[in-house]
Amino acid sequence: LLNAIHHRSALSQENLENETNSTAGERNWLNCVQIRIPQELFLALGLISLVENILVIMAIIKNRNLHSPMYYFICCLAVSDMLVSVSNVVETIFMLLNDHGLLDVNPGMLRHLDNVIDVMICSSVVSSLSFLCTIAADRYITIFYALRYHSIMTPHRAIIIIVVVWLASITSSILFIVYHTDNAVIVCLVTFFCTTLVFNAVLYLHMFVLAHVHSRRIVAFHKNRRQSTSMKGAITLTILLGVFILCWGPFFLHLILILACPTSPFCNCFFRNFNLFLILIICNSLIDPLIYAYRSQELRKTLQEMVLCSFCFDV
Repeated sequence: LLNAIHHRSALSQENLENETNSTAGERNWLNCVQIRIPQELFLALGLISLVENILVIMAIIKNRNLHSPMYYFICCLAVSDMLVSVSNVVETIFMLLNDHGLLDVNPGMLRHLDNVIDVMICSSVVSSLSFLCTIAADRYITIFYALRYHSIMTPHRAIIIIVVVWLASITSSILFIVYHTDNAVIVCLVTFFCTTLVFNAVLYLHMFVLAHVHSRRIVAFHKNRRQSTSMKGAITLTILLGVFILCWGPFFLHLILILACPTSPFCNCFFRNFNLFLILIICNSLIDPLIYAYRSQELRKTLQEMVLCSFCFDV
């Protein structure tokens, strides 16, 4: 799917180049800034992101204090980020080996590899958005239904939600790859992105406006502490969503422009930096684990213990 999007962008640029080379004004768009990204940077960022997310997943599995629905969802979010990292590393290694003549791959194998990578990336974006919504709903229940939280969000229900999200993400991704030439695929992705943003925005607005009023109803100290912890989780999720929008926003804007103005000089200038948008997506996978560690003292402590133990073992 990503290759198809990039190919359609390149075709739009080529068509526009053929149509606009007569006047100086029409040639100006050819001078637009195009940032070239070396393949080695893709590989380095992908490997760092992969290691970070593996550490987060291992820390959540290791520490029993983190065995709660919210951290189950965060673990799945880390798996989603890891899918981006793995797909990027595999694709970059193949491209580097092919560019240096160290790998002779037939077109059929490359096509299958592209399909697998695209399924992984599509599954990542769909599952990431889904789990961001799930975590938002979990924080909402924690804040406004604190006394009934453990009866509403049980571990069994959390596991069911996780299974449904992954099945839906993988199934929809396969369908997207099968029908990647249809504009409906891009429309579905953009619509899903916008819908999840609206859903989260509504929950956040309700949480942050009414949380103060709700907290006054809870008098006991330990419940106040729970309320504070819940709001901290909501703030963490807000940061995660903000980073997600910043990193994935240009890519979804790219999709919108493909539908809205595929032959416009301005839009084609935007298309020329497709690799930059991919780098931003990888950066999202790299930044998320840092947010988890910074915002959660328990997770940070577990990560530190794991890194120190690994270092001592190596020594």
